[in-house]
Amino acid sequence: MRSAPDASEPTPPARTRPGGRTARIRTQVLDAVTAELAEHGYDALSMDAVATRAGVHRATVYRRWQDVGGLLADLFSAAGDQPWHPRDTGSLRGDLAALNREIQESLTAEPSLAVALIAASFRSGEAARALQHLWDDRYTQSEVIVERAILRDELPPGTDARALLIAATAPVYHHLVLLRTPPDPELPESAAATAVLAADSGAFSR
Repeated sequence: MRSAPDASEPTPPARTRPGGRTARIRTQVLDAVTAELAEHGYDALSMDAVATRAGVHRATVYRRWQDVGGLLADLFSAAGDQPWHPRDTGSLRGDLAALNREIQESLTAEPSLAVALIAASFRSGEAARALQHLWDDRYTQSEVIVERAILRDELPPGTDARALLIAATAPVYHHLVLLRTPPDPELPESAAATAVLAADSGAFSR
């Protein structure tokens, strides 16, 4: 459940689904933000560069998004609107490994938009809040992995789904984002296996 917004914080752009010219402009601008972030990183991101790349008048960009933080918040909002479901492989270990492989692929792509967005969230409060909401949505959607495992009698009812998912995915983020270690093709599977062993020992039972 989302927490109520703090009235002292800037209000992010409304999550609307406009049509026609407005929708086209939003798509052009957000595509430009994505390209600029991936190619040049957060430090080089500017309203003028985005407007030029999108082929949209700068006044339009400033009027709708106000600043770079507004652009990033809307980019995260748009990402959260995209349909996504974790894979069903038939087993808890397989599902967690598939989720980890998807995360690893997003963090090791060249260029990696995911890494650029994570970096940007440390520099913009508005972007950080939007990214937090996006990740919260993703973890909530991923809880179906634990629900399926309970139905298959792989886990006991009452297993803390969020704690299990964080334990399974954390090694991937830690190695690739914090330690900057080279991608290990075995990491998604080994991290999943470790989390399953912990779950079997009752580590995530409430």
